[in-house]
Amino acid sequence: MRSTDLPETLDRDELREAISEEYAQVATSPEKGFHFHTGRKLARLLKYQEEWIEFVPETSVESFAGTGNPFAMGRLNSGEHVLDVGCGAGFDSLIASHMVGSKGHVMGIDMTTEMVAKAKLSAVAAGADNLDLSTGDAEHLPSADNSIDVIISNGVFNLIPGKATAAREWFRVLKPGGRLQIADIAVTKAVPFAAKDDIDLWTG
Repeated sequence: MRSTDLPETLDRDELREAISEEYAQVATSPEKGFHFHTGRKLARLLKYQEEWIEFVPETSVESFAGTGNPFAMGRLNSGEHVLDVGCGAGFDSLIASHMVGSKGHVMGIDMTTEMVAKAKLSAVAAGADNLDLSTGDAEHLPSADNSIDVIISNGVFNLIPGKATAAREWFRVLKPGGRLQIADIAVTKAVPFAAKDDIDLWTG
């Protein structure tokens, strides 16, 4: 879906706020229950290896809300520089930080402040000195051109209204030969404009 394919009536700021409010609840009240799976149960369904999860504090595990497993596409290498777009409470970022080791670096960004705050607490608890976390926008990345070896993302791209803008931005920051390891939801049929205009259909 290109940015130009969005209905003119769709307020992007309102959309971002609605999505952020949904995931703020996942951060602050993970026990509440949602229309999507979360937490350790979800990680098992998505076949995350237990040896990866053992390094992740429970504060991040309980608010995990991905749609797939970006590490199923390959383990990250020691020393790599990684960007986690839509890092949430830091579940994938912390796994990545352990994989790349002290010679590598991971940056996680998320637009939901409650998620980033929780991720930062988990990073301190895990002693992840090679992990930086900040509030950020998937369409405007804080990284320099050609600076990232791997972009990981989990269930985020489908939530971005400006997909073409985001794609250009992601490829801007990737090094030549860099790679995307993205887990997300895809549809095989065109989405009607009426559905694109319904914010409730975007927030999950």
